Amino acid sequence: QVQLVESGGGLVQVGDSLRLSCAASGGTFTRYAWGWFRQAPGKEREFVATLSWSGYATSYAGSVKGRFTISKDNFKNTVSLQMNDLKPEDTAVYYCAAASFRDSGWYGVRIDEYNYWGQGTQVTVSS
Repeated sequence: QVQLVESGGGLVQVGDSLRLSCAASGGTFTRYAWGWFRQAPGKEREFVATLSWSGYATSYAGSVKGRFTISKDNFKNTVSLQMNDLKPEDTAVYYCAAASFRDSGWYGVRIDEYNYWGQGTQVTVSS
């Protein structure tokens, strides 16, 4: 059974950095594209970042571009989100997602394009 588990969230101050990690298990995860989404209280889940199966194609939400970086380690089956210069607006539950059997250059920015989801990890940025 495919399982994704996020970790690394916590309480930080404005301007701090944080690195989230998503551990994948239950499969070989070949031809999988990856994404990070977030959801703040009272708001819909929104796209943050995505990485293609090949690892060469990425896309970021405008609000995080230049501050966040998505990456993956195929050997360890992990996907990470490096978050720098955090702002109060970044406060949310962050979710890791995977999309199976994709072309090498495919990545998704929509929730319904992903097959698997983690349980989420809370990130709180205090001002």
